[in-house]
Amino acid sequence: MLVPLTRQVFEKLVPLAATGDQYKYCWGKPSDFLQRLLISVVGIVVFFILRFILPAGFELIEFIPGVIVGLYWLWAPIYWAGRRNRELRRYKYSGFWRGEVLDAFISEEMIGKEETVNKQGELVIIENRERCLNLEVGDENGFTTQIQVPLQRSHRSIRPRDTAEMVVLSNRTDLSRISKVSDIYLPDYDLWISDYPYIRRDVFAVVRQRLSRRSRYAD
Repeated sequence: MLVPLTRQVFEKLVPLAATGDQYKYCWGKPSDFLQRLLISVVGIVVFFILRFILPAGFELIEFIPGVIVGLYWLWAPIYWAGRRNRELRRYKYSGFWRGEVLDAFISEEMIGKEETVNKQGELVIIENRERCLNLEVGDENGFTTQIQVPLQRSHRSIRPRDTAEMVVLSNRTDLSRISKVSDIYLPDYDLWISDYPYIRRDVFAVVRQRLSRRSRYAD
């Protein structure tokens, strides 16, 4: 099942400004927050030094950038979430897609390396690995796609032939070539499979309910 969506509906599903879920995602881990905070502190110190270098009359010019840099730790997640949203919104056409789970399997992926020294003074490289869910979905028309996300306990219930829904993006009016897909919704478990939460969950629920009613009336 593939139903084209109007641009108005799509822009409600993927807003230009960051949603609460998107802000929370881009806030990141404590280490990410500390990194942003360090940038803010360094920026404030730089602007403080500039106050002693620049001549009088530049106070306002110094103040505004100083405030912006000083609050970088707070507004940066909004910027990065909005940037992700804009990347999705650049596609001209979208559609509501419904298919099924074709396969779901777990893999271990390397997410980074660390160098350390053992007791013998030898350099040791430690690989940081993360268990991931690989979810493949498809429909009767032969379209398939796969996403990979960090494994969660709720993922263990997923089985082949479970219903899967998502928003698909294309630059073709007839959606004959899918260029990008959103996070995947599994209605059997009321479960979202995603790394970054592109879709507003509340708007998606309204859209799928309307399409379901329209489908029943058509039958």
